[in-house]
Amino acid sequence: MKSVSEALQAQVEQGEVAGAVALVATPDRIAYFAACGQSDVAAKTPMSKDALFWIASMTKPVTACAILMLRDEGKLSIDDPASKYLPELAGLKTADGRTGSPTLKHLLTHTSGLAEPTEQESLSAHTLAELVPHFASKPLQSLPGERWQYSQSGINALGRIVEVVSGRSFSDFLRDRLFVPLGMKDTAFYPDAAQRARLAKVYRRVDGRLEEAKLPPVYDCARGNDRYPAGNGGLYSTAADYGRFCQMLLNRGTLEGQRILSPEAVAAMSAVQSGELKTGFTDGMAWGLGCGVVRQPQGVTEMLSPGTFGHGGAFGTQAWIDPVRGVAYVLMVQRADFPNSDASGLRRAFQAAAAKELAR
Repeated sequence: MKSVSEALQAQVEQGEVAGAVALVATPDRIAYFAACGQSDVAAKTPMSKDALFWIASMTKPVTACAILMLRDEGKLSIDDPASKYLPELAGLKTADGRTGSPTLKHLLTHTSGLAEPTEQESLSAHTLAELVPHFASKPLQSLPGERWQYSQSGINALGRIVEVVSGRSFSDFLRDRLFVPLGMKDTAFYPDAAQRARLAKVYRRVDGRLEEAKLPPVYDCARGNDRYPAGNGGLYSTAADYGRFCQMLLNRGTLEGQRILSPEAVAAMSAVQSGELKTGFTDGMAWGLGCGVVRQPQGVTEMLSPGTFGHGGAFGTQAWIDPVRGVAYVLMVQRADFPNSDASGLRRAFQAAAAKELAR
């Protein structure tokens, strides 16, 4: 896929990103896997295929997967009220006094209406149990199901529900039930010293040039384990690891003999669950369970099939699974100030080149 590498290299040469790792997977093989540019501009360190990235909101489909694993086991229903597991969420009201009871489905589809904690409140919470009261004590921003509003609190509430139902910390549950079975050896909330040494540096554009930036304090792995495992955006991973997660979903819940989800759970995750509400950060999108769904391909999604599902991250990372063509596109970069990380020219160039190569 020479044209894919050329498209990525062009973005590096234009100063859009310092470097990138990209992977294209089919259900049973890796069709493309390459790195370009640098992971550290000042040190002139070439980007490596095993570079580690903060994947931000690409954590959200992983959190949804954990909930659906528990649903497959009959331990919860997505139609359950969230207050069944988190009593703090009982009796919620809007500022004008209307009462609402969000379900797990509302949490998964960003229609819960939950308010967000302040950055200081988030930094003060060391566990998900400590975080919940910071948003449970605030008025609902809208009634559950009334509108789509991207919700970090809703997804973090799901992480806490996994803890309550499983009796384990969210990080341990994901490690033992998802990452180890799938061979995702470099995916974690708390990367160790060896993994942190492979962390790609973050950059932003200043006066047309890339300048080193920082990770958000709430998610910064330099803080060690003294922070909650943020289901909304706390994971670090590699292209190879996240590619395996995508391959599992492409294979309707299984990979190399490991069954993670039932086919029915994957179908629910990737189906439109948001009705006719306007959702997402690019046109033509709907929402499934913990992920965006392409309803009408256009613009940055024009090369994807209707029903493609996945998620992007704040610093430009992207992973989209096209079940019609049987392909997943994974892009890893660390650019802090994309005007819209889901609509970057880099994402479009990568997907367009890869789709064209696959169609040959």
